[in-house]
Amino acid sequence: MSGVMIKRLKFHGTVNLNGIHATVREHVHEGDELYLEYGDSEFSLNRIDSIPILYEDSHYAVINKPAGIVTHPVHGHLDDSLLTQLSDRTLHPVMRLDRETSGLIIIAKDGYSHNSLHLYGNISKSYKALVYGRYIPDEGMIDQPIARRPNSVMIRDVDPEGKESTTLYKSLAYYPDKDISLVEFKLITGRCHQIRVHSTYMGHPLLGDGLYGPNSVDNPNDSFPNSKELDELMGRCALHAYKLCFRDPFSGEDKEFTAPLPSDMEAVIY
Repeated sequence: MSGVMIKRLKFHGTVNLNGIHATVREHVHEGDELYLEYGDSEFSLNRIDSIPILYEDSHYAVINKPAGIVTHPVHGHLDDSLLTQLSDRTLHPVMRLDRETSGLIIIAKDGYSHNSLHLYGNISKSYKALVYGRYIPDEGMIDQPIARRPNSVMIRDVDPEGKESTTLYKSLAYYPDKDISLVEFKLITGRCHQIRVHSTYMGHPLLGDGLYGPNSVDNPNDSFPNSKELDELMGRCALHAYKLCFRDPFSGEDKEFTAPLPSDMEAVIY
């Protein structure tokens, strides 16, 4: 549990050890029964047609986030973020998806559930992306450190002085008439913009990527003559979190969820 949750239990919750009221300082031993209670009764998330809920229980939900929605409420998006649309209660996303990225995200309903999933869920995330060019070989590992670009708040680069960053990739299809590929990426580490930075480093920027794409101000590239037309057609960074695998720390079950490729990415392909 987080320190904040322990303090809340201490001052506002119930802590019983073997059926007797206890303090949070007491030691527990093998075979003891510890009962903790804090918070309001169980609640359900708001059902919104545009935000599919694939799974929900008393601890967490798995959401298929549409592109164009920020995860957390921020200035300019205090009322239309994913969290505020799903509930007026405090929610805890177990991972983060950028506004333009669509796909699967786990939302915990309280801090205890968030910490349990983060620490013991062994979460594995896989993405699909549309990229320029063709990966050769068609599958492999990108093992390159990533650091923030000097004098930039947002931009990241492959940098020998950066943090260890590893991405697995597998090309699923190549479309020669457009010179683009549909590629699966699996994150081993979770750095900011990791897939976008690694794929750009490999010479295959993502379609519609305003930070690292060929038509961006910060990373221009004239190697793809049809990129302006395709970027406009895509309209956003072509990245989709399509698979989540994790261990449910409350039931002990292995969970797997998938989300189909969204219609805007399909429209570019076909």
